[in-house]
Amino acid sequence: MAQLIHLEVVTPAGAVVSEDVDIVNAPGYGGDFGVLANHAPFLSTIKIGLLSYETGKDRKSLMISGGFSEVSNNTITFLVESAEFGSDIDVDRAMKAKERAEKRLAQATAHDDSFNQIRAEVALQRALARIKVSKVT
Repeated sequence: MAQLIHLEVVTPAGAVVSEDVDIVNAPGYGGDFGVLANHAPFLSTIKIGLLSYETGKDRKSLMISGGFSEVSNNTITFLVESAEFGSDIDVDRAMKAKERAEKRLAQATAHDDSFNQIRAEVALQRALARIKVSKVT
């Protein structure tokens, strides 16, 4: 039997995932990374994107947004702003959010409004990640 690593995904609302898995793949700001059992300890900042994990042939994916991860003592913990399984995502709502963000981004760029441009970029990243995760599961 292969060794497993314990995965914890926690949001301000509480734990979303707590299970032993074979591998975890996550979107770090320094690039995507994968973690297996007995990985060396490390910390990483997490960006908006797709977190996936596997146990045997079962693969699950979550949309996560901003936070931190820590690997220590054969456990990987994600403290993130939000986490959603693809099956929980309202694709129509995500598509509308994407369209709104693209419009805001165009308006902010045209008016050189850097604050609203950053907000629109983040909203667009979240919407795109939700759409991507909804297609995976």
